[in-house]
Amino acid sequence: MEAVVAVDMLLHQRLVHLDSLRRHVSAQAGHKGIRQLRRVIGLVDPAAESAMETRLRLLLILAGLPRPESQVALHDDRGRFLGRPDFYYRAKRLCLEYDGAVHRDRLVEDNRRHNRLVNAGFRLLRFTSWDVLQNPDTVVAQVRAALAS
Repeated sequence: MEAVVAVDMLLHQRLVHLDSLRRHVSAQAGHKGIRQLRRVIGLVDPAAESAMETRLRLLLILAGLPRPESQVALHDDRGRFLGRPDFYYRAKRLCLEYDGAVHRDRLVEDNRRHNRLVNAGFRLLRFTSWDVLQNPDTVVAQVRAALAS
């Protein structure tokens, strides 16, 4: 659903607002394409920061997995900031990260954040664009297994 990707990016860039979209859909009830637009709006997430994050989230939702929270700030028992994973399943303390093409400096900080989260008792699964686009069944199976444990 590339329409969801497009709307997520418009929301992220603050070019449109979710409330405005919802009002528009309500005002256009019965018009051609509104049912599809209503479905798109039900799947968007203003917290999405990249198209691939949206694709990963949609992969999980459309596979019947629960919708994860997005961009949640996580803290340790003392209140110290640990990180903000792309997706979070609170009940399972499961974090999901989409790893895009990054520079070495970003990789170093990503590794440090990963270690902080793991040391604080969080679980973390990481996926690449290849995983999401070329091996989606494995992504879904790994998340499903982590949620079941």
